[in-house]
Formats: sequence, structure tokens, C-alpha cells
Amino acid sequence: MSSIPISIEGYDKLKRELEDLKNERPAVIQAIAEAREEGDLRENAGYDAAKERQGMLEAKISHIESRLPLMQVVDLRTMQGDTALFGATVEIEDIETEEVKKYTILGPDEADHANGSISILSPVAQALLGKSVGDEVVVHAPRGAIEYEIISIRFLAAEAASK
Repeated sequence: MSSIPISIEGYDKLKRELEDLKNERPAVIQAIAEAREEGDLRENAGYDAAKERQGMLEAKISHIESRLPLMQVVDLRTMQGDTALFGATVEIEDIETEEVKKYTILGPDEADHANGSISILSPVAQALLGKSVGDEVVVHAPRGAIEYEIISIRFLAAEAASK
């Protein structure tokens, strides 16, 4: 993927996370210095823990910094249409069980299944992209193929206009 879609809110959140991680650096450096003062580094659990924390912190910073230039920021308030695409909230019904689910399709760095959003790269989103209300899609999941019918597609712009 040459560009990574992300909402304005998701981008701002990622930038804040990066800033928070960078602000954490001095505390980690201080923890390493204090652990060094305790003596023998070969058997110093505090030192090992602080170095591990530093490694994880730097890896996370590097990961975010490498992805930011690839981000394509999308204003979800301008998105509209009648097909499922980035930024759409899609309501689907499992044809077999009649269970209804609602997902907002977002970028991989901001999707949060627990809060009702899924990554545009997920199998469900991939099956939904470009489809319209009434279309049936098949999602290949670990438990087998699941057939869904698209019940509704909404965008923030349409919701704001109806209020």
C-alpha cells in the first residue's frame, strides 16, 4: 500500500501518541542511569527492564515516524455516496444467523473493533468495498465463508445534514 488512509481525528491521535512517546524518553534514560548506579549490570533486573522499555519505546517511535509520510489524511465530513468505502458506516446482516453488525471502515492505524470500526485492510472491509445496499458479500473467515447482506451505508456528512 503506497498510501495509508486515515481520518483527521486518527492522524491527530497518532501525532499525539508520537509526541507522548518522545516525551517519555527522558524518564527512560533516567531509569537506565539510576539502574546503572546500582552496580553489576549482568544481574541488574532494573537495568534490563529499563533497557527493554527503551527498546520498545524507540521501536514504537520509529514505526509511527515511518508511517506518517505514507498517511493520506481524509476528512470524513466530506465523504458521501451510496457505496461502501473508507469512512462509511456499514450495517450488515449475517444471512444465516440474521445477526446484524455495524462497522465503520477506517485506516489500519485507527481501526478499533471494540468500538465498532474495522481496518480497510480487513477481510470484512475488503468484501464490502464498492458494494451497495442490498448487495450480498462473502467473507472468508477462520470458521468458513460467511455471507452478509448490506442493510445500510451512512457517512458523517449525511448524518450531519440530517440533523
